[in-house]
Amino acid sequence: FGTIVWILVASTGVPLPVLQGWVMFVAVTAWFLSIVFLSVFLFGYANRIAVNWNQADFLFHGATFVFYFGAFLLQAATTSLHHFPRNFNSTTQETILSGREYNISIAASV
Repeated sequence: FGTIVWILVASTGVPLPVLQGWVMFVAVTAWFLSIVFLSVFLFGYANRIAVNWNQADFLFHGATFVFYFGAFLLQAATTSLHHFPRNFNSTTQETILSGREYNISIAASV
């Protein structure tokens, strides 16, 4: 799911880099740590490392939930700004997100 969010956010024009930068950071970091976590179990390192893996798994998924929830709020905030004009002093009515980017941003929020 992190890869899907990563692709969807990257495919938009990223009109608000501060908000969507955090979303990308969370998606990429969670994806990378999930691959590392999977590799530890796949290659048998879990048997060699004396760690309570149930607790480590609980903490990992709890932290991931908190970070993804924050990223969801920021992505939803970016999506909700769809109708605001890009340049406040401009006479043209160019919105922050185009129609296509708006739809992609909704998919990334979900």
